[in-house]
Amino acid sequence: MDATLTFFFGLFVLVLFAWYFLTGRERTKRWLGTALTVLLCVFCVEAFLPFQQKIHLGLDLQGGTSFLVRLVPPAPEQGAPPRAITPEMQEQAVEVIRKRVDEFGVSEPVITKQGSDHILVQIPGLNATQIQTAREQLQRVAKLEFRLVHPNSDQLVPQIEAGTAFPPPGYVILHSIEQRNGHPEKLLVKRRPELTGQDVASARPVFEQRGYEVSLHLTRAGAEAFRQVTRDNINNRLAIVLDNEVVSAPNIQSEIPNGEAVITGNFTAEEARNLASVMENPLQTPVVIDETRTVSATLGQDSIFRGVAAGLAGLAATMVFVLIYYRIAGLVAFVGLAVNGILLFGAMSLFGFVLTLPGIAGIILTIGMAIDANVLIYERLREELEHGKNLKPAIETAYQKAFSAIIDSNLTTLLKVAILFWLGSGPVKGFAITLTIGIIASMFSALLVTRTIFSWGLQLGFVKRISMLHLIKSKSFDFLGKWRPALIGSVLLLAASFAAFGLRGSKMFNIDFTGGDFLLIKSATELPEASIRAELSKIGLGNAVIQQEAGTQQNAVSHFISIRSPFGTADKIAHQLEQGFPKANLTVERSEGVGPVMGTQLATTSLFALGIAILGILVYVTIRFEFSFAVGTIVAMLHDLVITLGIFVMTGREFSLVMVGAILTIAGYSINDKIVVFDRIREGLRSGRKGTIQFLMNASINETLSRTILTSGVTLLCMLSLLFFGGPVLADFAFTNVVGIIVGTYSSIFIAAPIVLWWANLRRGNLRREVSKPLETAKKGKQVAAN
Repeated sequence: MDATLTFFFGLFVLVLFAWYFLTGRERTKRWLGTALTVLLCVFCVEAFLPFQQKIHLGLDLQGGTSFLVRLVPPAPEQGAPPRAITPEMQEQAVEVIRKRVDEFGVSEPVITKQGSDHILVQIPGLNATQIQTAREQLQRVAKLEFRLVHPNSDQLVPQIEAGTAFPPPGYVILHSIEQRNGHPEKLLVKRRPELTGQDVASARPVFEQRGYEVSLHLTRAGAEAFRQVTRDNINNRLAIVLDNEVVSAPNIQSEIPNGEAVITGNFTAEEARNLASVMENPLQTPVVIDETRTVSATLGQDSIFRGVAAGLAGLAATMVFVLIYYRIAGLVAFVGLAVNGILLFGAMSLFGFVLTLPGIAGIILTIGMAIDANVLIYERLREELEHGKNLKPAIETAYQKAFSAIIDSNLTTLLKVAILFWLGSGPVKGFAITLTIGIIASMFSALLVTRTIFSWGLQLGFVKRISMLHLIKSKSFDFLGKWRPALIGSVLLLAASFAAFGLRGSKMFNIDFTGGDFLLIKSATELPEASIRAELSKIGLGNAVIQQEAGTQQNAVSHFISIRSPFGTADKIAHQLEQGFPKANLTVERSEGVGPVMGTQLATTSLFALGIAILGILVYVTIRFEFSFAVGTIVAMLHDLVITLGIFVMTGREFSLVMVGAILTIAGYSINDKIVVFDRIREGLRSGRKGTIQFLMNASINETLSRTILTSGVTLLCMLSLLFFGGPVLADFAFTNVVGIIVGTYSSIFIAAPIVLWWANLRRGNLRREVSKPLETAKKGKQVAAN
């Protein structure tokens, strides 16, 4: 889609949004809401259709291209023995390649060590041109140097090439990509560089009057060295050399003290971006690509089909329940969810995001949060109607009262995923992207789309009354009074979880985290992935990563099966498959160790991002509520995660990369659930109702009980469908979410509020007064403004 058109369309939509929220006229809001909904839906549908071409899938869902990269040992000194590839060299190359591959987009590649001197790189969805670009990017060493040009280079180069002169000591002739008189220029430059790529802190492509350039920002030591070089060599040329080729050789006109340098060279936008990428991530060890193959999805086509079918069945069951329970209001919610999905996939297509299983986890959480927003509004609407209000004012009040809970719960989650996107990588970033888009879309559909539909229904007389089922009646159960048995139960579950972690140790992680065996088998015929998995299930290895690969040998297409499994299982797998498929003429082409997909640095980065996200939530909830509520939110979320993962480990399951999405989904669901309950507690504390704080908290939990159970129930429908019908590969993901939803619902009712009350009492603060402070400040501000 044309970028200029998208830009102006975005500006127009922003103007309509501003107009919608600023106007107080119902008729104007109705027409503006309709225009915004229709325009955005049409724009997004055009963006993602045809779906197969516009929505890019990750390696786990569609397969891609596999590169087997070999590290080349550095040349030994004269007379010295040959040098070997060290683990440190291999690790550095893995991290550099990971950063370079990230430049292809949010593709969540597989990058792992293989053997002692190879790296396996798998990238999804590349066409022929992109495969060639990827090969160049992967193999480019990007050895950057700044070398001074000899003052008499123009005169000496022809003489040296003619054999009438010798190069001055310490100088060498290098070719330049820049043209002079229609021919590549040759320059006489110093052998010893003044600065190297180690002195570059960052590189980025920029567009200036001369075209695309690469802007370099030097380190502190590099900036000082660059300042001295430019000060001492004014009017001399400084060659910027990349992989022994002069990229440019500008004339030094003055001292440059700020540590900034620019590389020019008539680059296209893609060339500038690729050059900046390799310069920012130089390889210390040269590499070559030994093999390039097309590989199938890591989850397998059978698993993907069953997962999609189960997910759609769960979603259909959810919508049927909402329609039956809320009737006409449920139909409005259905339209809102449809708009939510259109906006989500439109944005993913527009920005070129890649959909992976962790991304689908984000979509599932988005659907849960979107349904939650509608349930919040409808339960408020039920209360207003029960209080005797007419339908129109009841709808208006319901949206007003639900607004703060929807905004706070969504913004808290949005803050978390924004930090995960900023600091995280790999599956963490994929989850963050889809959830960010989904949160924005769900707020739009819940607060604007459904409100507009109700407005039209009232105006045209289609909606005259709203009736709903009421299966969960209002209670006055003393939840906080049961804190002792709840505490004992949680402590026992937490203790059992930590004991399970200790007993299982490293055995609770699968090959995505620990590494394992890699087996490449050649087959005379293509074998179905489901049949291979069935054979491996007989020896307890049904969860191994199985990929079909296509390669060419002697001008004939060959079929390959690559299998990643725990250490020490390669021979067992080969024997089992030979017995299971005797007519396939299976031949083991390669059997060696393979490193973890989730490397140490990637795991550390992801955990750091999650830690910063938790800190951000602590700050936000403190500002919007009070510090006691922030403590309650974080402690209850960690409680949910530890117990859920503990139960997961107790059942003998193993952590895989898929579990990253499951864990993030549970954390997001837990935070959202707590904030909604806390919003009602805050409202109760501010209401002026008589009673102790414990009484008001109990009343608020009881008031939100129907919403808590309904939201958990409809989300469970999707996950139970995935658990029972989604196949063995997705079973762990679904099981974790089922347990997480149940534990999260329990803690929202029995754990979170007692922690808030306990912390407030520990601080000897007046929770009612502290929660009411922002409201009192706002009232005083309005009074001052009125005067």
